[in-house]
Amino acid sequence: MSNMNTTLTQLVDLLKDNDLLVNETVMLGRSSKDFICGADCDSRVADHNHLFICKGNAFKSAYLTAAVDAGAAAYMCDESHAAELASVAPNTPALVVPDDKLRHAMALISAEAWGHPDHDLTIIGITGTKGKSTASYMLRSIFDVGPDGRGEEGSVASVIGSIKTYDGIECLESHNTTPEPPDLWRHLAHARTSRHNPVVMEISSQALKYERVDGLRLSAGCFLNIGHDHISPREHPTFEDYFASKLRIFSHTNTAVINLGTSHLADVISAASRCSRLIGFSADGPYSQGHNAVIWADHTTSEEGTVSFIAHTPKWTGRFLLCMPGLFNVENALCAITFAWLLGIDPQQIRTGLVRCRVPGRMELINSPDPHVLAIVDYAHNKLSYQRFFSSIKGEFPGRRIIAVLGAPGDKAQERRHELPEEASKWADALIYTEEDPGHERVEDICAEMLAATPVGQRAEIVCDRPSAISRAVDIAYEQSRPALICLLAKGDETDQHEGDVFVPCETDGSLFLKAMDSHSHCSPDI
Repeated sequence: MSNMNTTLTQLVDLLKDNDLLVNETVMLGRSSKDFICGADCDSRVADHNHLFICKGNAFKSAYLTAAVDAGAAAYMCDESHAAELASVAPNTPALVVPDDKLRHAMALISAEAWGHPDHDLTIIGITGTKGKSTASYMLRSIFDVGPDGRGEEGSVASVIGSIKTYDGIECLESHNTTPEPPDLWRHLAHARTSRHNPVVMEISSQALKYERVDGLRLSAGCFLNIGHDHISPREHPTFEDYFASKLRIFSHTNTAVINLGTSHLADVISAASRCSRLIGFSADGPYSQGHNAVIWADHTTSEEGTVSFIAHTPKWTGRFLLCMPGLFNVENALCAITFAWLLGIDPQQIRTGLVRCRVPGRMELINSPDPHVLAIVDYAHNKLSYQRFFSSIKGEFPGRRIIAVLGAPGDKAQERRHELPEEASKWADALIYTEEDPGHERVEDICAEMLAATPVGQRAEIVCDRPSAISRAVDIAYEQSRPALICLLAKGDETDQHEGDVFVPCETDGSLFLKAMDSHSHCSPDI
């Protein structure tokens, strides 16, 4: 097992070796041989003998004071804040790094402070514009079929992603797909301590671009797909920047797993050439875009709410069932099957894990007491996910009118406000624009942009309050005798709305739909 303790001297040496230290660390009142057993960037989780990292545009000196009061043994900051923070914590050792190197230094120092738990874990990393959460939950479900599997919070495996983070010690609702380095390495250290191994983690483009995973070694890494998303001044200025960030996953592993159905496949394979092993999978048969698949699917069928397919690996072939709608989920399942095959998991365990898998807020079919109206809750929130979502459900739920409740986030990804109305209008009978994490913008303004981008002739309206929007969708569903499918998009299983600088509690879309159905049954006549 890796060394789980380090010293201030070792941290200083690490910074020096990487040309990241501005000047000598001040050691007033402490020994440079004191052990450091963790790193934090949130004063609320700061602990004894930890290094506290001062970072972010919204950082306040009071955070450092709180961390020192909690027992932090030292802190690291950039050169611009060094003088101010030295006056706040004059008796606390300080590690000062260049302003433009703080993020890289934070990643390297966090890994060292937490004792490099990645050396003792099997870590699976998945990146892609769409499907990361579903693929990771499928793989986790497969692991949990084993003799030690004990359910959601007693899982064999750890998961780090956009739905939840569970490491055997902490179970948290996630706000970042990939946490900041001190939090990421804390979760990995917890997984090592609690023996919740393997670790299945989603790796976002932001994490790869902004150095959150620097120093992390993956046992294997998967590139699922790429589409236009997260293009904004605060995220990625261009698609090229977004794509290049995603491709960095291959610098963290020697085993590359690639969905051969992705767009820009030649560029993906070229970037993966640095890896010593490349494994391609395909949902379209043994050949895809001129490449042979190692693992592939055929004979795919779907019924209302289920998908079935035959998977082929070099060692076995078998039929698999997914108890969720969405033909595109075959790609996500093949991603999970590929990792499971790499790890030598028995096909029956894979089959059982997939059929049991439920992904909160992802292609979640909500049955109501009245079969006239069904709902699907999904996290679809960009053009690629809309294309896959709507094209799939249109075929899987024939004859139903489609009513979509959707929005777009504030402060980022402005392209969605134009792309989503255009794409949804190709499939849906009615659109209702509503709130979706508005941040510092007004919901009314975001929805007005979406309405203005809606093609002429498409039925669409604005209902800013999300519970009211879902209730309105139910009303529209009962306007005709033809059965309806309500699509509740983007929020998934989330229980808060990002408003301003805070997260405001809210009910899940599934719960709001059932309440709206119950209310309608008491006030509306049967059709």
